[in-house]
Amino acid sequence: MSIFNSLRDLFCRRPQKLGPNRSRAERGQFGEDLAADYCRRRLGYRIIARNWRYKRDELDIVCMDSGVLVFVEVRARAAHALVGGYHSIDAHKKRVLLRGCKSYINRLQNPPKHVRFDVIEVSISDEGEGCVRHFGNVPLFSKHYTDQS
Repeated sequence: MSIFNSLRDLFCRRPQKLGPNRSRAERGQFGEDLAADYCRRRLGYRIIARNWRYKRDELDIVCMDSGVLVFVEVRARAAHALVGGYHSIDAHKKRVLLRGCKSYINRLQNPPKHVRFDVIEVSISDEGEGCVRHFGNVPLFSKHYTDQS
């Protein structure tokens, strides 16, 4: 399997460093690219959708991990930010994310039995390099969540 991973790393595009004076949107896109790359390469997730939208709801990354549907929220921040990406998700943002996740699940013909929510924090240094931290199974869904279709 390591030969396959080496070949994939050789031929697949990886996000490069972020240049100076980039806009907030470009920094966010860079963070999402790093997070998607991390999900695919390091965590072994199969990415189903990126930047999924429905009405006013938006999900950064939707993945499958061994039969579990995983919603990933990406938080890109400056490395010197006072509040990290994980801690920047307040109660209001959790409600918005939960609404988006439920909207996604309600549109599936065969919703999975298990659903999880992860957060990936990307710290971007002044030199434009990103450092990724993964927080798995963040409590967004109740312990006994079931689809209310």
